[in-house]
Amino acid sequence: MEYENRILNLFKNGYLTTKEVTDNNIPRTYLTKLIEKNKIERVSRGIYIKKNVLVDEFVVLQSKSKYAIYSNTTALYLHGLSNRIPIRYDITIKSGYKGSLQKEKNVNLFYTKRELLELGVINYKLDSGNIIRVYDLDKTICDIIKNKKKIDAEIFNKAIKEYFYSKKKNTLKLYEYAKKMNIYNKVRDTFEVFG
Repeated sequence: MEYENRILNLFKNGYLTTKEVTDNNIPRTYLTKLIEKNKIERVSRGIYIKKNVLVDEFVVLQSKSKYAIYSNTTALYLHGLSNRIPIRYDITIKSGYKGSLQKEKNVNLFYTKRELLELGVINYKLDSGNIIRVYDLDKTICDIIKNKKKIDAEIFNKAIKEYFYSKKKNTLKLYEYAKKMNIYNKVRDTFEVFG
C-alpha cells in the first residue's frame, strides 16, 4: 500500500512515466496493481494517467523521447499562427533517432543535426498545466521556410503574413537562427515581399 501511495503522489498534472517510478526505487508491479484497482490507466508504453485525467496527445507523444520538440505546423498552432488543430503532430528530433515515435501514425518527424536541435527551444505551458517543449516563434518561422515544400501553402502564407505584422516577432533572432540553419537567403527572400 505504501508503494501505491508513493506512486500516486508522483503524478504531475495527472501523468507519470515508468522511468519516474523506477527512479524512485518503486517496483513496477505496483503500477499493474493500481491499474487493476482502476486508479490509473496506461495510455501508452511507459506512460500512465490518473483515472480522472483526459489524455493529452501533446504530453503522451513528447514523453516518448526526451529529444522530441514540437515544430513546424504544430508549433504554428501553439503560437496562434494557425487555427488548424493538428491531426498529425510535427515533431523535430535529432538525426539518427531510432525509437517509438517513428511508429506513430499521427506524427510527422523532421530530423535535424544534433547541434541545432536545441536552437530556439522553449517550455510551453498547456491549458492542462503540463509543460511541453516547442520551438519559439522565430525558430518556427525558419523551420516552415526551410520545409516549405512539406507545408500546406495556405498555412504557410498565413503564418508568414501574421508573423511579419506580429508584435511578438524578433527579427534579430529570426536572422540569427537563419544563419545557423544555412537558410539566411531563403528567409530574406521570403520577407522581401513585405518590403
